Amino acid sequence: MDWSQWRPFGRVPEMSPEDLARALENAEVQLLDVRTGVEHRWSRIPGARHLPITRFSEAALSGLELDRGRPVVAICLSAHRSIPAVRKLRAHGYDARQLQGGMFAWWRAGLPCERGRTDAGE
Repeated sequence: MDWSQWRPFGRVPEMSPEDLARALENAEVQLLDVRTGVEHRWSRIPGARHLPITRFSEAALSGLELDRGRPVVAICLSAHRSIPAVRKLRAHGYDARQLQGGMFAWWRAGLPCERGRTDAGE
C-alpha cells in the first residue's frame, strides 16, 4: 500500500464553491462527501454521496456507482480529508478534485445545504 496517498496535505486539483454551485446547476459534476456520518447528517451539499475517508476502499468506491465520464468533487470540512480522497479517486481513473476550502467555504458563500438522514439511511 502506498501510504503517501493518505497524507492530508499537498496540492490536488480544486474547485471553488461558486464554480461548484454553477457546475451542479448543469449536472456537470458528482459529489462525494468524505466526512463522518455525523458531519454528513448535520449539513451537506444536496446530492452528495457519502463515503467516510476512513472507509475508503476499492470495494466501497465501486459500490457508489460513480460515473467515470463526469468529474467527482470530494468534500470535507476544511479541505484536508478530501486531499487523500482525490488522490485515491484519481488512482482509480476518476477525474477528481476537491472543494476548495471545504464545507467551511461553502457555508461562508451562503450556498444551499440540507440536513438529516438521506434516503440511504445515513
